[in-house]
Amino acid sequence: MKTIEWCKSCVRILDQRKLPLSTEFLECRDYHEVASAIKTLAVRGAPAIGVAAAMAMVLSITDCRGERENLIRKLEEARNTLAATRPTAVNLMWALDRIMKKAQETDGSSEDIRATLMEEAALIADEDERMCRSIGEFGAELIEDGNGVLTHCNAGSLATFGYGTALGVLRSAHRNGKKIHVYVDETRPLLQGARLTSWELKEEGIPFTLITDSMAGYFMKKGVIQRVIVGADRIAANGDAANKIGTYSVAVLSHAHSIPFYVAAPYSTVDLSIDNGDHIIIEERSHDEVTIMGGTRIAPPGIEVANPAFDVTPNSYISAIITDKGVITPPFVENLKEVLSQ
Repeated sequence: MKTIEWCKSCVRILDQRKLPLSTEFLECRDYHEVASAIKTLAVRGAPAIGVAAAMAMVLSITDCRGERENLIRKLEEARNTLAATRPTAVNLMWALDRIMKKAQETDGSSEDIRATLMEEAALIADEDERMCRSIGEFGAELIEDGNGVLTHCNAGSLATFGYGTALGVLRSAHRNGKKIHVYVDETRPLLQGARLTSWELKEEGIPFTLITDSMAGYFMKKGVIQRVIVGADRIAANGDAANKIGTYSVAVLSHAHSIPFYVAAPYSTVDLSIDNGDHIIIEERSHDEVTIMGGTRIAPPGIEVANPAFDVTPNSYISAIITDKGVITPPFVENLKEVLSQ
């Protein structure tokens, strides 16, 4: 099942807000609808929103006629709207800038430019799936037969165009015949682990146990977890990695129990323009996500609430970063630049 696909004159998006109880799709016919889908987490995961945004750029010029300058202006308007939806995920800006660059380099009629951008958006999608499969194969080498592996949030096929990053590694390890058991953090406040990762693992037939976020240390101390693997929305030049809120706590627990902590992400998630994680913008989301669950209020009204969507794990807690170009180990400043320049 594809999370995102181009369908005639619309972008068809699997509505992840409805999972696992129902499988519903949105048919977005203009870029504002895609922007809303990204903002409201109907589509989520750094690679997936990059693909969705690239396709949305094509939608923005579907009916554009006339001078080239008008087409570029329309694309810039769409880019600004889409860029404002999720500030932490670098893949979003990477995809938008790639589409803009292609448009500026392409000569010809509006139809020619639109066709070229559609090809580029399709290429971004196909590249993402290939990169995830490479991440899976590289990362599977780090998983041993019999390992218990903890993962936080959802970094599977739902978060990408296909296959997944962190879950892609587990998928490859399982398909390679390794007997693994996955421990799935529920991932408060939106329960991406409970709703989405559990759904994917069940579909794949990979053995797993769902736990609350606060149980991770307990199971590490019991000795049933030998590896931790998560995705990332942005990785700084020094290896600091932003991922779903709660990841930093898991990394600290992993360090305390001497458990390898791996980050899996495509090269497009690495932002060499920022020196460290202090420069990563952390998205603050609605307080309702914390105080209301399943339509029911679980906290008193009128209280002070904080809801950062991400936190940053310092590079000192990261054992390796698994990319489509290979496994990168410390020192990250030197090795990230070397591997990604190849």
